[in-house]
Amino acid sequence: NIAKEMHVGHLRSTIIGEAVCRVLEFVGHDVKRVNHVGDWGTQFGMLIQYLREEYPNFHESQPNITDLTQFYKSAKQRFDESPEFKKKSQTNVVALQGGDKECMTIWKLLCDISRGEFQKVYNRLDITVEECGESFYNEKIPPVIEEFEKAGMISIEEGGAKCVFVPDATIPLMLQKSDGGFGYDSTDMAALKYRLGNLKAKRIIVITDFSQGDHFKMCNAAAKQIGWVTDQKLEHIGFGTVQGEDGKRFKTRSGDTVRLVDLLDESMNRMEASLRERIAENKANITLDQVHEVAETIGYSAVKYFDLRRNPTSNYKFSYDQMLDTKGNTAVYLLYAHARLESICSRAKDDHKVDVDELLKKNVKASITHNSERNLALQLQCFADILEATLDDLFPYHICEYLYNLSIAASDFVTQCKVLGSPEMESRLLMCRATAMAMRDCFDLLGIRYVMRI
Repeated sequence: NIAKEMHVGHLRSTIIGEAVCRVLEFVGHDVKRVNHVGDWGTQFGMLIQYLREEYPNFHESQPNITDLTQFYKSAKQRFDESPEFKKKSQTNVVALQGGDKECMTIWKLLCDISRGEFQKVYNRLDITVEECGESFYNEKIPPVIEEFEKAGMISIEEGGAKCVFVPDATIPLMLQKSDGGFGYDSTDMAALKYRLGNLKAKRIIVITDFSQGDHFKMCNAAAKQIGWVTDQKLEHIGFGTVQGEDGKRFKTRSGDTVRLVDLLDESMNRMEASLRERIAENKANITLDQVHEVAETIGYSAVKYFDLRRNPTSNYKFSYDQMLDTKGNTAVYLLYAHARLESICSRAKDDHKVDVDELLKKNVKASITHNSERNLALQLQCFADILEATLDDLFPYHICEYLYNLSIAASDFVTQCKVLGSPEMESRLLMCRATAMAMRDCFDLLGIRYVMRI
């Protein structure tokens, strides 16, 4: 939502959506990465009024609103406490919907400030989206209602609300409220019409929390009823809740929602402390100057992987300790496994004058003789099958499972089979590099950054 900071509840749609887009693009699809933001609605009345009163010189200089959450809370508090403020806010809503110049200016200003804050999070998580918020569909709603009216599908309910009933649903879709206003049903039907008709989408995948599943089933059913859908696929991925150790929604100690930037900072800071300890113990292959960048990469990747490695429909308990564990199915373990393989290749070049890149250029073939080599080769061969499974249900955890199994096979391989200085060194170096390349492909598909040295 505009004028609200991204919090932990936005984590899943953001990173699952990014991974799904990457997988579809990898196999050649043209993907529109639409970010459907809440940039319209009655809350803007109070936000406009609060900005007017707190920043009367907004025309001359842009307000320095760095804490969006506090701005929203303060506006809401005044709305609840002051009848005069509340009345002016309600007047602003009508003015904004009517295109009032000053209200539109303040609205755009709030949207721009919010986008700037959103983008900081997207940059940290390597997210690429194109915004197309609720306001974009405003003018497209009346023609949709008219189309349903002409089709004889509108039912006028108590109070004059215009509704559409679909099979197997206990409540109708409300395309227009009794007061003439529009809600989520109106916007989402207009968005569906636009995506099918204007964008010519062959497949529409909506990614939201699971509680909206029935809503999108109804929207999709109505679209089919009216004839918008021929052979297009309409899908919804509904994800579960991020929980605290107590099994309830993940919140701060004071009971507030956890800001996404704070979650990322905490993960990075913990990783930075861990890396500094490893350097002090002479267990790292990086310098102190490189710690911050490497900690940022591993910290953010750990947050993403901890979520992506499970079925998105399930809830999960958030735990920094589990997420940053160097053992088990974590990004930290996988990134160390990848760095170990690349370290072997680097040492072969430095200590044995064998360059794996030159072996590849000369088309040297790997020879599979040991059971551990055979197991690793079989794991590598499974990549295409895993991709097919992921394309079937669009759940990224298939790729995570593959990555983890591949890492276990690689660990067993380098433990059981001597690489450096062995008669089979060239062949085994090729196996190390092939595995590292496959891991990097998976990291890229998941939107996870990696490093060559840790």
